[in-house]
Amino acid sequence: MKRITFLLSFILTLAACGGGGGSNAVSSGGCDGSCQTSSPQRLEIADVQQVIAQAVAEAQAQKIGATVAVVDRVGNVLAVFRMSNAGTAVAINSLRNTGTGLDGLAVVPSTLAAIAKAVTGAYLSSEGNAFSTRTASQIVQQHFNPGELGQPGGPLFGVQFSSLPCSDFNTSYPTDGMAGPKRSPLGLSADPGGFPLYKNGTVVGGVGVIADGSYSLDLDITVPEHGVDELIAMAAAAGFDAPATRRADMITVGGKTLRFTDVEIGDTSTGGRNTLSYAAASAAGSLVAVPAYTAGTILAGARFAQPESGYAPATEPAFAGLDAFRLVIDDGSPNGAPKYPPIAGTDGGLSAAEVTELLKDGIAVANRTRAQIRLPLSSQMRGSVVVVDTNGVVLGVLRTRDAPVFGTDVALQKARTAMFFSSAGAGAAIQAAGSVNYLAPNGTAGPTAVQLNGYAQAMSSVVGAHALDGTYAYGARSVGNLARPFFPDGIDGTQFGPLSKPLAQWSPFSTGLQLDLDYERIIQHVLFVLGAGPDVTHGPGTTGCAGPPAAASFHTTVPAPLGDGLQIFAGGVPIYRGGTLIGGIGVSGDGIDQDDMVAFLGLYNAGQALGSLSNAPPARRIDTVNIQGQSLRYVECPQAPFLDSSEQNPCDGK
Repeated sequence: MKRITFLLSFILTLAACGGGGGSNAVSSGGCDGSCQTSSPQRLEIADVQQVIAQAVAEAQAQKIGATVAVVDRVGNVLAVFRMSNAGTAVAINSLRNTGTGLDGLAVVPSTLAAIAKAVTGAYLSSEGNAFSTRTASQIVQQHFNPGELGQPGGPLFGVQFSSLPCSDFNTSYPTDGMAGPKRSPLGLSADPGGFPLYKNGTVVGGVGVIADGSYSLDLDITVPEHGVDELIAMAAAAGFDAPATRRADMITVGGKTLRFTDVEIGDTSTGGRNTLSYAAASAAGSLVAVPAYTAGTILAGARFAQPESGYAPATEPAFAGLDAFRLVIDDGSPNGAPKYPPIAGTDGGLSAAEVTELLKDGIAVANRTRAQIRLPLSSQMRGSVVVVDTNGVVLGVLRTRDAPVFGTDVALQKARTAMFFSSAGAGAAIQAAGSVNYLAPNGTAGPTAVQLNGYAQAMSSVVGAHALDGTYAYGARSVGNLARPFFPDGIDGTQFGPLSKPLAQWSPFSTGLQLDLDYERIIQHVLFVLGAGPDVTHGPGTTGCAGPPAAASFHTTVPAPLGDGLQIFAGGVPIYRGGTLIGGIGVSGDGIDQDDMVAFLGLYNAGQALGSLSNAPPARRIDTVNIQGQSLRYVECPQAPFLDSSEQNPCDGK
């Protein structure tokens, strides 16, 4: 009887994972987070060739040249192909003519734009949700939905500046091997033309296309677009399509349906318009070498949730029964060596045992939590949990299975952001950050430097004299409230937040303090790819985005705890022992309210178990402070959040 039960279970698991190829997954769509571990998939060289050939065929049908990038699920660039009639540079264009930040820069290599779009399609997607760069465009703007006045900012407002080239968390190929997650040259992309790629119902990578010369976004989702980038990318993904039952247009957030694409190409199960072999497509262009990304060859991808990908099951006894995963070093062992095992804080605050408990309790809450942006409905949340000390050092990382890859870096950003803004030295660090000088569109030095101490002064003016001296505890959500171009968020015509640009100068390419801290590092990386200087520091063991400028022409000193950049949407809280700040915990997964709850309750439960740490004392939380007649949010927990309980308001009184 036991054998019959096992065989039945095994057969059902295989059925849920689809069969044959990507097109079969479109009709089945049955994967729920387990397919990649039960039946590991990857993009083979022939698959990459097929994607490129399909892109070239559609570009020729559209009578335009294109640059195409293909990546695996952890961001390894498997190939970049540029047609001979394609442009070599793109202009970043918010369509709002702000003239600030990255907006207007016209010397960005097209290869970097295509890579960023491919990485975004792969990183935002999972077996439970398929998001495209059009989805990203919808959820990072000043209103959700874009163009709807009086609405709050997008739920992932600011996520575009994650997985940055200077990240001390993400790595690069070939220096660090295939194990991920890898950095993205421009962060995550909101320019339609990037899609995830699936095989047997599970994500295996992404494809990104740039053909129109403009790295942009969609300001009005009520008017369907038919852009060539998205047309070509959709055709490129044929046969590796996202399962129809997992696409963003099957998912709602706050009662609003997300967007996946404005185009459809014929019958994607048969390859759309593809009539070319890879050999024939090769006559239209060539593979391109991109420094730090690809040598101009085609690679096969890494299998996700296997050590070669940098993600594998957590085998430590402390995490038994959690179905947890960790970041690993691919050392040849069956499950790899832990890359971020729990360690004690470098500041003498948290012990390794406390970090272990925080990770355990965070994952335990996530395992009970109902996901917001994952199908089928009533799926459990999948996400990443990261703990840092007051120096911003990573003390531990733990994940659920099938959590989206973008959340790994974002969870760290959130932990660091909540900790940094709650620290006694935040104001002084921002005061000492120096200045940033935006480049002119042609890449030459711009005329005016922006002094970053203005953000600290604005915080004192809006929040009060003790805004950044450790008096108040900020959640990542609180920081996000202060970084919106409307304050309060979503109320048109009001003053901009103290960490934001004014609306006339604001765009997703120029958010305020978030972008200004990292602007020079992004530019330095672009110049490196153009052959005009050294690369930024990145990867484990580096200062990443933090530290003094890398060259005499740069003037921004990023606060040391912000090694992978600042993040400005919900899902992180500071950690206290009594009234003393000792670290931060960040979460990123299937819904921002869920992220908030897992961070907040995970910390609370760890404190109850150990009796030695806690959330911020209630009287110190920024939501107790009257700010120009308004109250900021500290955390916000979802309604009916649990799969195994009817409990409501689980965060109250904690």
